[in-house]
Amino acid sequence: MTNTKSMSVPALGGEQSLNRYLSEIKKYPVLTAEQEYMLAKRYEEHEDPEAAAQLVTSHLRLVAKIAMGYRGYGLPVSDLISEGNVGLMQGVKKFEADRGFRLATYAMWWIKASIQEYILRSWSLVKMGTTAAQKKLFFNLRRMKKNLDAYEDSDLHPDDVAKIATDLGVPEQEVVNMNRRMMMGGDGSLNVQMRNGEEGSGEWQDWLTDDRPLHDETVAEAEEAQVRHEMLAEAMDALNDREKHILTERRLTENPQTLEELSQVYDVSRERIRQIEVRAFEKLQKAMQRIAGEKLLYAGA
Repeated sequence: MTNTKSMSVPALGGEQSLNRYLSEIKKYPVLTAEQEYMLAKRYEEHEDPEAAAQLVTSHLRLVAKIAMGYRGYGLPVSDLISEGNVGLMQGVKKFEADRGFRLATYAMWWIKASIQEYILRSWSLVKMGTTAAQKKLFFNLRRMKKNLDAYEDSDLHPDDVAKIATDLGVPEQEVVNMNRRMMMGGDGSLNVQMRNGEEGSGEWQDWLTDDRPLHDETVAEAEEAQVRHEMLAEAMDALNDREKHILTERRLTENPQTLEELSQVYDVSRERIRQIEVRAFEKLQKAMQRIAGEKLLYAGA
């Protein structure tokens, strides 16, 4: 099998060359579904390095876009992109076009995994050893704080701690500890001063912003949403009819019914409806985790 190092990508020598790299990768054309399929089959059947290179370079913008989402961890974006490119190459090597997914959808798993592993290796707080739940907390805490309008550089309000702990299934003290460790980590590298030719100088993140939607990202997000919908539908089969109805009416509709309304439908107490809802949700989560695990096995096959 062709080594990933043979899949040539533009040079990325550090923060000072980041602007040049971002401009260069925009020159690579976006592939149509048919073009992508034919290239993937050429690589899969003949190990054609040119086909692999076209698949990789056409998705470099997707890697850069994903890497931007991890720039709050105080690590050089150039390094994040480089690690994401390694993940992309691995995804190209293992991609099977006949599965029916676009490469962007499949490669996103590899790109994110590669970047996350790099971040975990780089942060001393996780070198001490963390559980899967702590890793999940580590990579979701910033986003959840933003959604709660919590200050980035301060302790969390007890109500926010409780909500985050409940949503992620971790003890409240772990949320407090992780937040304090991440505050200590700092984001100094976000403000590195750079020059951009005739356009003047500024902080590097100023040059990275691109409000135009990436075609690959749009396709990937749409297909990922479809995958999640299919996973949910499959996971719902683990519930009986009553559990499906109660969970749907309580959590999966725009106007959820109250416990009182459902208790009248089934002629049971509100507490009993609540118990059924909780049990059904737990069963659904386990089914979703099982299905996701099966998909990850394919991704790592």
